[in-house]
Amino acid sequence: MIREELGRLSTWGERHRRLLARITIALAVTLFVDLVGAILVWYFEHGVESGDIHGFGDAVFFSTVQLLTVSSQIKNPLTVGGRIVDVFLEIWALFVVTAIAGSFAAFFGSSDPG
Repeated sequence: MIREELGRLSTWGERHRRLLARITIALAVTLFVDLVGAILVWYFEHGVESGDIHGFGDAVFFSTVQLLTVSSQIKNPLTVGGRIVDVFLEIWALFVVTAIAGSFAAFFGSSDPG
């Protein structure tokens, strides 16, 4: 039984390619969303008097943290535009996490013969 399971681990099938494609697409699009989010956060939030976005690096940090953890210690966004971007980033993060979780569920669910 263990030998059979180890054999399955070393097999590369269509379902492996589909999972890898889904993860790659999600990562690539998320990197694009991160960049666009950082640009928009910087545009809306830089120069706000009591804000924490002082440079583009701060905006990249904020955008990336929102996508990875849906939270940040930065006290932004303070502008309406920044808040809209923030909500979009949080929704995107939730969407991608659930989509990837679903891809893994489909991958593992289809691996065992009925």
